Amino acid sequence: MFLTFFANLRQAQVPVTPREYLDLMRALELDLADASVDEFYRLARGLLVKDERNLDRFDVVFAATFKGVLTIAAALEAKELPEEWLRRLAERYLSPDERAEIEKLGFDKLMEMLRQRLAEQRGRHQGGSKWIGTAGKSPFGAYGDHPEAIRIGQEKSRRGSAVKVWDKREFKDFDADADLGPRNIKIALRRLRKFAREGAAEELDLDGTIRSTADKGYIDVKMRPERRNAVKVLLFLDVGGSMDWHVEAAEQLFSAAQSQFKRLEHFYFHNCLYESVWKSNRRRLEERIATRDLINSYGRDYRVVFIGDASMSPYEIIAPGGSVEHLNPEPGRVWLERAILAWPRTAWINPTPERHWAYSQSTAMIADIFQQRMFALTPAGVEAAMRALAA
Repeated sequence: MFLTFFANLRQAQVPVTPREYLDLMRALELDLADASVDEFYRLARGLLVKDERNLDRFDVVFAATFKGVLTIAAALEAKELPEEWLRRLAERYLSPDERAEIEKLGFDKLMEMLRQRLAEQRGRHQGGSKWIGTAGKSPFGAYGDHPEAIRIGQEKSRRGSAVKVWDKREFKDFDADADLGPRNIKIALRRLRKFAREGAAEELDLDGTIRSTADKGYIDVKMRPERRNAVKVLLFLDVGGSMDWHVEAAEQLFSAAQSQFKRLEHFYFHNCLYESVWKSNRRRLEERIATRDLINSYGRDYRVVFIGDASMSPYEIIAPGGSVEHLNPEPGRVWLERAILAWPRTAWINPTPERHWAYSQSTAMIADIFQQRMFALTPAGVEAAMRALAA
């Protein structure tokens, strides 16, 4: 397990060396972790992480490798079947025909039934079709199967059919230093350029120097501000849930945008725009920013780009309270329309392959709201989005 941990760190591009791994093993032999997973975490982090920028990656790898391990002795001696294998045996999967037979209740009825179940239920249930439980056909619970359900207590999405999620979920900020894949994505972003000379005069004005020197008869050096891309951009980044499958592509676009636009602000949202957004995913519950304040603070000259897969329950777009994570007073559609009205040059970039858009009702709804200004996260798609924003 420890060798697997070392290999996973290397795969996650955390720069650890065999020498550091041997030092960690030696520290375990000396019982410096006191047979505690928490102490081992602190010990391993101190020995293996040399740059604070790698702390997030280390935490993700550590949690995935040692999940379910209560003591270091258990990690050294564990030979039984992994907990994940056993739990999978209890999960419920329905055939397409069985899923088609189950009635979709609608959002309002689903919420009302949940209130009744919470008031009536007194114990744990598994494998049923009514109560809040696990591995059943009930629309409430975890590791079961239902075409339209409220997910409670499940680690992550399996079929993407939940209309609301009753869990605390942790999201990770996009890495602005991510290695950019196709260089042509960066080139595509250059379609949105409007140069101006602003700031301090720090660049030699060769033509001006020559003219002034010729006029005055002595060397007269002229300086001018550097020529910069003056376009102002707001990025709204969908994070968490089904966007976990597109993190690498979104990070590449985010990294490229930061290198191309000097006046760029970014904010995070989940699935659809609502009454608030956030700057840091670690503090998204404590430090929210009112969307209305953004609309009032950033002028109509900003170009606005939403990056997200547009994959969600339609209720999140059209229903008050339809948000998967909270009871939103107004539908997501209202906030998207307000954003488009405030910033007319707005586009949505979708990392899901365009051939799959037709199979998603929510994707079609978002595209309609944006008046079909939805573009694929490909070099050609990004270039088309930049041309639309520059018009």
